[in-house]
Amino acid sequence: MNNSIVAIATAYGVSSISIIRVSGGASLSIAKKISKLNDITPRYAHLTSLYNATDNLIDKAIMIYFSSPNSFTGEDIVEFQCHGGMIVAQEILDTIISYGVRLAQPGEFSKRAFLNGKIDLSEAEAISKLIEAKSVDAAKILAKQMKGELREFVDISREALLKSLAYSEVIIDYSEEDIPDDIMNNIVTQLDGLIKQIEKIVDASHRRRGLIEGFKVAIIGKPNVGKSSLLNALLSYDRAIVSEIAGTTRDTIEEQVRIGSHIIRLVDTAGIRESEDTIEKIGIERSLSSVEDADVIIALFDSSRPFDSEDEKIFSILELLKDKHIIVALNKSDLDRNFIIDRRNDFDTIEVSAKKSFLNLTNKLQELFNNIGEGDELMLISARQIEAVNEAKRAILESKVPLFKGELEFFSYHLQEAVRSISSISKPYDSEEILDKMFGEFCLGK
Repeated sequence: MNNSIVAIATAYGVSSISIIRVSGGASLSIAKKISKLNDITPRYAHLTSLYNATDNLIDKAIMIYFSSPNSFTGEDIVEFQCHGGMIVAQEILDTIISYGVRLAQPGEFSKRAFLNGKIDLSEAEAISKLIEAKSVDAAKILAKQMKGELREFVDISREALLKSLAYSEVIIDYSEEDIPDDIMNNIVTQLDGLIKQIEKIVDASHRRRGLIEGFKVAIIGKPNVGKSSLLNALLSYDRAIVSEIAGTTRDTIEEQVRIGSHIIRLVDTAGIRESEDTIEKIGIERSLSSVEDADVIIALFDSSRPFDSEDEKIFSILELLKDKHIIVALNKSDLDRNFIIDRRNDFDTIEVSAKKSFLNLTNKLQELFNNIGEGDELMLISARQIEAVNEAKRAILESKVPLFKGELEFFSYHLQEAVRSISSISKPYDSEEILDKMFGEFCLGK
């Protein structure tokens, strides 16, 4: 029994169905004990009564047995699909544990699938991220990775590196023979091509990370231009306090909202201005920090008031952030226009009215996010994957120095480092401790 694990695989709460999953050598015997069935057909949905250890009826449920190795983990698995809710699922779980099966650790099912060769690490991470996907585009990207798209890139890159290593070994072993002049050029061409590919993938991954994590959109502006009103309008409820008193919002307020097929993190910041108030100054500092961390910035201005030095300060901040997506929104478009400045033409500018209509703003955001989601670019979905390819790139760059000096043993050493780094994305040579840490970030029952 010690090698068998169990967990509730569905979220806690009221629902129509809850799933309890058992994996390991004891799965089939557990299924027979709980269901009182002696003949259980693999991959067949058995509608059966389930009983606890004292033979009291728990529920009438669907039970499916997957025999090894034809299961997610590669082990025997039994799934009990019972009526949803906290009580029934928990009683089934407690009954299975009473028979000697232990409760699974977070991510342990996926870890067993990896150790048994059913999935690689890139597929495991895609499964984990898919559960938390923040957009339809993210789900499509992750579905491709679950089918092995990233593994294919790793395999091709690894083969290119091994080919360069083979060239190096030939030169070392046959240094006194005539070696074709184009071997050195072939090595450099292959390595340069791989470096460019890595740079392209890392750039796309940073640029499109909001598809996976959710885009962060910060609303900035001077006090009392309608930032909190805009936040409330986008959320469709009064989340932030709205007041005619400047400086009412003294800290950042963050909420999630759906724009089209994307879930975004919307941040209302404290009004940016010169202030001697200690609390307000802290809020302004946090506002600037939120702006630097945002994927999209909505710079809100009051179009009914003349341009002033505080507006100028906002534009000076925007000038330093031109690498980000910036939308200049002129609020209170339902009133007479008194806001006149040519510099706003340097940015994407729209008119809004937090009190009447902000549809053009949501349309603009949806268009922006959809454009980012377009394309079939390969994407790295975790900091671990990005670190691995960056380490591979570093090792490749370092290998070129001894290569041009003819120090081929050192060249081979650096290239072997690159192979280890790029391979770690799908099949690492890491310790059990590192695997425990990675899979421990999964949800319970996965």
